[in-house]
Amino acid sequence: MEAPDFWDQPERAQEMMKQLNSLKSDVETYEKLITEKEDMETLIEMGYEENDESLIPEIQELLNQFEINFESIRIKTLLSGEYDSNNAIVKLNAGAGGTESCDWASMLYRMYTRWSEKHGFTIEVLDYLDGDEAGIKSVTFQVNGENAYGYLKSEKGVHRLVRISPFNAAGKRQTSFVSCDVMPDIEEDLDIEIKDDEIRIDTYRSSGAGGQHINKTSSAIRITHLPTNTVVQCQNERSQFQNKDKAMQMLKAKLFLLKQQENMEKLSGIRGDVTEIGWGNQIRSYVMQPYTMVKDHRTNEESGNVDAVMDGDLDSFINAYLKWIALSKKQS
Repeated sequence: MEAPDFWDQPERAQEMMKQLNSLKSDVETYEKLITEKEDMETLIEMGYEENDESLIPEIQELLNQFEINFESIRIKTLLSGEYDSNNAIVKLNAGAGGTESCDWASMLYRMYTRWSEKHGFTIEVLDYLDGDEAGIKSVTFQVNGENAYGYLKSEKGVHRLVRISPFNAAGKRQTSFVSCDVMPDIEEDLDIEIKDDEIRIDTYRSSGAGGQHINKTSSAIRITHLPTNTVVQCQNERSQFQNKDKAMQMLKAKLFLLKQQENMEKLSGIRGDVTEIGWGNQIRSYVMQPYTMVKDHRTNEESGNVDAVMDGDLDSFINAYLKWIALSKKQS
């Protein structure tokens, strides 16, 4: 029997090329680490032989870069989930708090946009709803890039902001909440049965900062899965049919993740995640006054540089989460 010719199957061929490029990148990173290690050893030997302390800063610089490259490839080994290599679909929803929470949602959207840019990922807006006065009520966007879901799954949960509100004339501190939902962009046809009488499909007019690709007709689609009260929306595509197709794909992915979560909870006997956007449910706090601190409440990872974090410097939090998950799996 002849082996199947994968190159006659465009989707399969594309997946194989993606895996090949990933492996090639890993080999290049490994070879780069070997070269950096050898360069450091050579400089250290020169320093000892010539008793030259002036080489110390150069060695330290090489060591810092080596640690960064080593950490990046080590963290990549923790991305072993079935869909970790997929693109990610992220949805931000402003919690109670009106304009303040909508502004916080826009700040988080900017943060994830900056993080994506730094990693060479691209962002595609799928749905966008402006706040009444400022900011964003909700936004759904797709992050395209290798392992995007594997990294961004760490962001799922409620994010809490504490600051002196620019919208409060009295200059009082205010706390705001935004929920972040993350799921993989699963292109394959999942074995998830959705009956017609289990869903409600609504159409609405596209709106928001989508640029020319967001058309202004009533082609946007909202699908509600009634048994689970799961809602997905899409307005990015050029036709109502395309928006419905993408929304159904998102709904299947979300129901698939819910099913996986339910199975895990049955096996471990643990309580499911609380999804209320409010006090006590946050995964991470961003404090801007009276002191500056970003703290992840799951891993205890902290950073005093709030500005850098809001500018997309999230890797330490993502890496800490991946280590925490890997450790939890070993202990279970």
